[in-house]
Formats: sequence, structure tokens, C-alpha cells
Amino acid sequence: MRVLLLSQFYPPVIGGEERHVRNLGAALAQRGHQVSVGTSVHHGSPDIETDGNVHVHRLRGTLQRFAGLHADADRPHAPPFPDPELALALKRLIAAEQPDVIHAHNWIYASLLPLKAIGGPPLVITMHDYGLSCAKKNFMYLGQRLCDGVELTKCLACASRHYGAAKATATTLGNLASGFAARRIVDRFIPVSHAVARHTGLVGSRAPFEVIPNFVPDDVGVPGAEEPCLRELPEGEFILFVGDMMRLKGIHVLAEAYGQLKHAPPLVLIGRSAPDTPRDFPPNVRVMGTWPHSAIMHAWRKSLFGVLPSVGPEACATVVMEAMASGKAVVASDIGGMPDLIDPEETGVLVPPGDVAALTTAMQRLIDDRALLNRLATTAEARVGRLKASAVVPRIEQVYRDVMQKAARGVRVLEAEGAPCP
Repeated sequence: MRVLLLSQFYPPVIGGEERHVRNLGAALAQRGHQVSVGTSVHHGSPDIETDGNVHVHRLRGTLQRFAGLHADADRPHAPPFPDPELALALKRLIAAEQPDVIHAHNWIYASLLPLKAIGGPPLVITMHDYGLSCAKKNFMYLGQRLCDGVELTKCLACASRHYGAAKATATTLGNLASGFAARRIVDRFIPVSHAVARHTGLVGSRAPFEVIPNFVPDDVGVPGAEEPCLRELPEGEFILFVGDMMRLKGIHVLAEAYGQLKHAPPLVLIGRSAPDTPRDFPPNVRVMGTWPHSAIMHAWRKSLFGVLPSVGPEACATVVMEAMASGKAVVASDIGGMPDLIDPEETGVLVPPGDVAALTTAMQRLIDDRALLNRLATTAEARVGRLKASAVVPRIEQVYRDVMQKAARGVRVLEAEGAPCP
């Protein structure tokens, strides 16, 4: 089949969502499908290129031209409402590629909704976060606690603290309107965890959805050539955290918990710094900054175990899958999509989010009890197969077939009734 993937970012812009879209495109192409990608323009990248067997088209949007609207000029997010220039570019891309199905990832779908409303190929949307209902996408009220539900005045106040009043108003109202429309015309939603399905209001609604997690390539646990940065790792054992070093990821909780451990190996932190990254860490903490993905996979192999103490509801943490594929247990917060990935006391340990004492106890257990650690790690590596491409991509393909068959039945009904086909 002909598949058009839509993603607001694509490599060389690197993040969990971007890596997922690239891996999905490569896996679909390997399975015989004709795959193209529509994404945002990126400075230094050609407007059209081939990435393996996937054709990549970089599209311009009106809001991208206003750099001051974006916190990071290299990551100009698609708006949660139709962007006129982007919508026109998508229309041209669809006419050129003639896809059988369109698979969008997050807010870029908003610029496609006006086209979908008047017909076109089936539309599938993967929700990698809580953006269908939350203007900040993280479902954290004022950045302090899990939100208890969508309510306009509350959402405006929360978003204003994050974006500023003017941008928050446009983002919140646009997102509510696009979410309302999407629930009525999208052919299938794919939330990446049960938490995303619940918190975006898909559970209990009439909108069709199926929970399908992100995935990692089948060979992700096999590291490639070693990178020079690996020389910075400690010589012996170490605990590993991979991710943005921000409060939402629980970095402050981790720092406090690590400081209370006894006879602990070094703690290695790999990821981007953020405005709220702690300025000081306990002794024996090594801050590495951002690393190439291949180096991160080597670090997982060399580590003792992983830790991901998020205080926010991580939708579906790819780093957990990568740790499991590397034969490592993970201590993580019992929030968001973590329970979908980690079987407590079988492949890892779950602790209450923000609970320093519980996190300290869990890490100390794995440091002291090597029989337990080895059992968790062995089981994690054995069970990660359900989160690899060979297991997950066929489920996505089946969604494509289902929506295409439903669309074909609808056309046949219209033809039988003598109505004009869309």
C-alpha cells in the first residue's frame, strides 16, 4: 500500500517521536510498502530527499516564518489549528503521492483536518502525548500535579503560565476546536499507552482507537561502532539516566534519592539540560549532555541498571524499551505509560512518582541484591520482543487495512445508493 506519514519533525531533528516515525517508515518500506513522509522544513536540509527507501518532503508553514513564536527556533512546532500555508502544502503532497492511507503524528494533523472534512484517504493519528486534550501536551496542571480534566478557564490559566496569555489563548482554543473536529472525522486514533487513551478522553468516547505502543527496531540491542564519548563513562559499574534533565523527568527527585544511597556506583546522566536542571548534584554524579544514539545504546549495555523517575505521565518512554533490549532492569515511576512497559518485580521496579524515599529504597535494593537485579534484567530482555518492530508494525499495518476496508465499504454503499462518491 501507499502510506504517507506526517510528522512535525524528522531527522536530523532528533527526539523520541522523530525516531519513531523514521523507524516506522523504514519498517513499512522493508515490508514492501511505498512510504513517503511530510514534515516541516529544516535549515540545512533539502526540501526533498530520500532516506533509505522513504521519500521525505519538507513543507513550509506560515507560523514557521515567525521565529519569535517558538521557544526553540530549530524546533518550530506545528500549531494545533490549521496553518493555511501548511494545509496547502499538504494538499499538494497528497495529490502528488496519492496515498492509500495517511498516518499523522500529533499536531500536524490539525492542518489536515479541513482537507479530511471534504474527503480523501483514511486518516490515522498516533498520539505520542496528551496533545489531543492538553495545550501543553503533558497533562500536568501548572507543572505541579496530574491534571484532573479539561475545563476552559483552568486550561487557559495553566497554558498562560507556560506560553504567555496571547499564545496560550490561541493554542488552547485552537486545540480544543481541532480536538473536537478530530474526534468526529479521524478514522482511527492510536494512543501509545492506556494513560494517553484515558487522559485524552478517548476512553468512553465514540472516537475509534486502539492502544499500540511505540517500538524499537529488532536489532536495537546490538550496539554499533563505539563513539569517542564512551571514554567519559566510569570504568566500572554505574546507574544510568537517559532523557531531558528537567523536573518533569524527575531529575530533582533522582538527585536527592541518589544522595541517600549507600555504597552506590556512579550515576551517569545523558541528555539535554533544561532551565530547571539542578545546578548542583551529589558527588559521583557524571553529567554527560547529549550523545549520539549509538553511544547511548553502548552506555545501556555497560550500565548496571536504568532509572526514569518521571513526575509527569510519560506517554510511552522509548528509553525504557532500549534499556530492556540491552538486558537491563529499570526503576521507574508508576505513572503514565510506564505500567504498560514494565511488569513490576518481573522486568523492573515501579515507585510512586515524586517519592524520594521509595526511589532510594528501590535503587538500593538493586545495588545490594544482585540475584534480584539479574532476574529482572533477564526477564526484561526476554519480554522486550513484544515492543520490537516485528511485533508492533504488523498491528499498525492491520489498522491501515481496517480503515481502508471501512472506507471502501462506504464508497460501495454510496455507489449502490446512487450518491456521488467523495
